[in-house]
Amino acid sequence: MAGLMAGFGHYTHAIVRGIPASLAKEALRTNQAEVDLDKARTEHDAYVQVLRTRLGLEVVELPADESLPDCVFVEDAAVVCGDTALITRPGAESRRRETEAMKEALTDLNMNIVEIADENATLDGGDVLFTGREFFVGLSKRTNQRGAEILADAFKDYAVSTVPVLEGLHLKSFCSMGGPGLIVIGSSDPAQKALKIMQQMSDHRYDKLTVPDDLAANCIYMNLPNKGHVLLHCTTDEFPESVKVFEKLKDHMLIPVSNLEKVKLDGALTCCSVLINKKKHNN
Repeated sequence: MAGLMAGFGHYTHAIVRGIPASLAKEALRTNQAEVDLDKARTEHDAYVQVLRTRLGLEVVELPADESLPDCVFVEDAAVVCGDTALITRPGAESRRRETEAMKEALTDLNMNIVEIADENATLDGGDVLFTGREFFVGLSKRTNQRGAEILADAFKDYAVSTVPVLEGLHLKSFCSMGGPGLIVIGSSDPAQKALKIMQQMSDHRYDKLTVPDDLAANCIYMNLPNKGHVLLHCTTDEFPESVKVFEKLKDHMLIPVSNLEKVKLDGALTCCSVLINKKKHNN
């Protein structure tokens, strides 16, 4: 089994994408909530500012595409680990072309590109949890077994286990990494069952941080020079009880980031960026 990846949580670059006007009416959603386009854009701008200004990442901003209403949710278009980028094959047909601009951006960053050519495979990045030691892939409405097998082939250094996602859109709709060896998990039965499966599949014993709200369990962990452990998480406006749990993480720089509008489209914090660690010799 691979140990913890050197530099887990260390990132230098982030790829994000603008919000098209078509998002408000045409983006996919599991409920019929009204989305305020201006608020969604303000929220997304603040998110990008945190990555660029507060955390000092090089941010690559791809332009919005009106013909791709969901394109802001870039995480689903690629899985990046080390120097390899797997261009996915999103489960929703209307989202397949989102991978084109992502592939171009990752090629410009000199990543080793692997593409899913198999038309029977589907894989959304939102179903992929990389712990720094191994991958867990959610088998969901958007990701199938063949997609998981291709991911295992692309990242041969790491074990890959599959987890059924019975409720919620993606695996990361109710979990994420909160640090090396720390899984943040929602408190619902489906979330807790998924965690049990992950624990049974793994040789490593993970710590867990349970938050009352499943969607609040989706946060972004980084380990940055001069900043140490950083966690971007939900705001008190959204999930006050879950924020109290995050505030117990005394060793982390905690940054609340609002996601009130994008959450109506099942978009969580990790959905809106692809994070990359570029080694110096790649430049």
